[in-house]
Amino acid sequence: MRFWFVLISVILLMACATSPTGRAQIKLFSKSQLDNMGQQTFASLKQEQPVSASKVENRFVECVANAITAQVPASVFSGSWEVVVFDDKQVNAFALPGGKIGVYTGLLTVTENADQLAAVIGHEVGHVIAEHGNERMSNSTLVGIGLEATNAMLDANQVGNSQLIMAAIGAGAQVGITLPFSRTHESEADLIGLNLMAQAGFDPRQSVNLWQNMAKVGGEGPMEFLSTHPAPQTRINDLQKNMPHALEIASQAKQHPTCPK
Repeated sequence: MRFWFVLISVILLMACATSPTGRAQIKLFSKSQLDNMGQQTFASLKQEQPVSASKVENRFVECVANAITAQVPASVFSGSWEVVVFDDKQVNAFALPGGKIGVYTGLLTVTENADQLAAVIGHEVGHVIAEHGNERMSNSTLVGIGLEATNAMLDANQVGNSQLIMAAIGAGAQVGITLPFSRTHESEADLIGLNLMAQAGFDPRQSVNLWQNMAKVGGEGPMEFLSTHPAPQTRINDLQKNMPHALEIASQAKQHPTCPK
């Protein structure tokens, strides 16, 4: 057991980092590893999923995405971002390390204007900026090591009902570590995205309208305690709390993109 404790301690010391909002992070993987994973995943998605042939949709999404990615530090990605509109009814979008952005056509039925789409794309790019993918994989790796160490200890001491104990510990790790971790990422990406859209010259107040729209189409979801995402009202409250700063950023924006839908 001492071996596992020393191993985890060394890993934590070597992998300590800080997120853009000042939150402590654990990142075990290199940026190049994440970029390669993102690029490979995106290439597979383009082969597996239909791409929208609508010039209007592609022009609209690219206009918004280009304005957002122009605000991304070169240290995150210095190349040209690839933007693809997938022909799918799901209300979703994503950004991947390595400069990749995907938007599903279903999202365009919920976002009423370019500002609301900017809130979504800004949020997704915020995940990339904060390296949440790295952090999630690192977290899963450490949880796996911890569970393996606990299982080894139970076996070594011939503890009865060890399988039930491990199942309970696994559920506790999910509710106590993994889910709050994901909610933290979502909230952090919201705030990074809010500032990104403001820097790009979009109206940050439309982020609130966006989540009001999302709440209408989302229906009844799981209780926030057992969800990987904060409840829409929680997100709205956090956005409103940070709105004065975002509006100040927007007032200093050098341009205001015109992206007709």
